[in-house]
Amino acid sequence: MIHVIAELTIAAGARDAFLSAFRRLEPLVRAEEGCLEYGGALEVPTALAAQTPPRPDVLLVIEKWTNEAALAAHLAAPHMAEFAAQTSGQMTGRVIRVARDVSGPHAVR
Repeated sequence: MIHVIAELTIAAGARDAFLSAFRRLEPLVRAEEGCLEYGGALEVPTALAAQTPPRPDVLLVIEKWTNEAALAAHLAAPHMAEFAAQTSGQMTGRVIRVARDVSGPHAVR
């Protein structure tokens, strides 16, 4: 299994439009072959001492894919290109982290 955490930094004043476009994208991605999980999350303040300050301009996208081929197909999907076009100029940064399990049958050894 492939895990992906994407940190998408939203431009000032574009949060509502960006999140609206992302909400339309989510069901299309979830229907893709090999998608096990796909959803966006916003950081929120808590009373937990270990938490770093929330970043209100960052959307975390949490994903799980059956394999790297499914993830590659996702990145090349037409709806991903459409999302990029719709949100052009609404994002100021993107960090993508890809990981594998440390235990189980597909663990990194």
